[in-house]
Amino acid sequence: MTANSTDERLPLLPDTPDPSDRTSYATTRAIDDDATTHKDAPTRSVEDDVLPETSTLGRTLNWNSSYILVMSRIIGSGIFATPGTILQAVGSPGLSLLLWVIGALVTAAGLAILLEYGSMLPRSGGHKVYLEYTFRRPRFLASTLVAINAVLLGFTASNCVIFSQYTLYAAGHVHPNEAAQKYVAVAMLTVVTAIHAVTPKFGIKLQNFLGWVKIGIVIFMILCGLYVVVFRPDTGMPQGVEAQLTWDSLWQDSNWNWGVLCTALFKVFYSYSGLENISNVLNEVKDPVRTLRSVTRTALVTACIMYFLINIAYFLVVPLDEIKGSGALIAALFFQRIFGTRFGGRVLPLVVALSAFGNVLVVVFAMARLKHEIARQGFLPFSDVLSSTKPFSSPVGGLIVNYVPSLLIIVLPPSDKIYSFILEVEGYGGQITGLAIAVGLLWLRYKQPDLHRPYKASLFAVSVKLALTLALLVAPFVPPKEKYTGGLFYATYAIVGIATVLVSMVYWYVWTVLIPRWWGYSLEEEEATLVDGTTITKLVHKTLQ
Repeated sequence: MTANSTDERLPLLPDTPDPSDRTSYATTRAIDDDATTHKDAPTRSVEDDVLPETSTLGRTLNWNSSYILVMSRIIGSGIFATPGTILQAVGSPGLSLLLWVIGALVTAAGLAILLEYGSMLPRSGGHKVYLEYTFRRPRFLASTLVAINAVLLGFTASNCVIFSQYTLYAAGHVHPNEAAQKYVAVAMLTVVTAIHAVTPKFGIKLQNFLGWVKIGIVIFMILCGLYVVVFRPDTGMPQGVEAQLTWDSLWQDSNWNWGVLCTALFKVFYSYSGLENISNVLNEVKDPVRTLRSVTRTALVTACIMYFLINIAYFLVVPLDEIKGSGALIAALFFQRIFGTRFGGRVLPLVVALSAFGNVLVVVFAMARLKHEIARQGFLPFSDVLSSTKPFSSPVGGLIVNYVPSLLIIVLPPSDKIYSFILEVEGYGGQITGLAIAVGLLWLRYKQPDLHRPYKASLFAVSVKLALTLALLVAPFVPPKEKYTGGLFYATYAIVGIATVLVSMVYWYVWTVLIPRWWGYSLEEEEATLVDGTTITKLVHKTLQ
């Protein structure tokens, strides 16, 4: 075994010991070539986030499960729904394809930051753990911001909407009423939540199976595009197969407005999002540091190649005007033009709906565990109840916290606006978090240069991520060429994202500073162990002397 591979294995701990015996948590970890002994037991303290922690659910996710967990999150509704809305916004297939390439490069820069953080802080929670460890002052501020953002903006709604639209389309309802779309989406969210709550092992097996099915669907669609090029079947394309991809037509009608481009990029980033899915569940991953690095890199390369080819397939089969007017149903039009109305317009859209179902499975799986970690730290009401894994050995509390806001975002907004609005709000909130993570990485290198880092991101990658993130945060406020004519204000999603941060800061100040000062107490952290072995932190009031 090489020295490098030895280093990668250093952070790993044995399986979870008896939680009633706190001394059994002590571990010895070698660092570099010195047999430095770490005699303190891992705790819920932020200082111990450098130590790994095994979930009470056990390390059950191998490389295959981890890869599917990431790929099933990446391949969701995005590639089957967003190309139409992106082309409609930017105007030309050339500019649309360029954005997909830029999105992959920016995602790669963000991945480098994720790998450095995940390798040195191998615990479940992802961005929550990274921000808490980096920004410890003001006390509880980072935790509050992450908790509120995850609870209020951590939706599992967009793919429920796509599942609903494609299912109803396959059933012959091309323009279903709003109530029907919402009923189907809510039913699907409820079923997925119940599966992960009551039968967690079956949920993992099901999402693994559907993950490979989704990869097969994308490959099948790419081959369909190749079939059209080689055999030239009659798809009803008025100008011929390659007419839309000549150099002159490739860039025709391009809209280079910065605000429009960045809004489209948010949708591209959404389609690539999911690489961080594994970092939310690292406590359940076997060999987490090595698996994190291998799985995320493989998934990004796979997704980039697939997305570029499937976009070309869309442009080869569906006329540009139909793509621009397709909304979220571009894949349905694609299948219909190749296989006809009955099979392509009815049966194959159900396959896309199945893909959306698989995506919701993995998103609920990971988001519930993130919110379970937030509950374990005491930042949710009734946190001891929400942190328990009883009675089904699953994070039921996290699943409930994930279910409620997702339900509301499906039910409340108008159906014709909901999908794009969700993507834009999630995308903007993600950029705010990404900016904090990138700045935090540089700050942590300055403050703790000797911290054990099995992987280190290049300064170029960090700089690219920082520059583009700042540009994307400013871009929504750049007015579009067309005069505002009603509907949602063009920067509404950015205002919602910023408002969430500001409200979180006000809440933090009132909760941790103002009220304790008025009532003469301080907030202190106390550890506790639940009957199922889950360690939690309780925030208790201690009267000031």
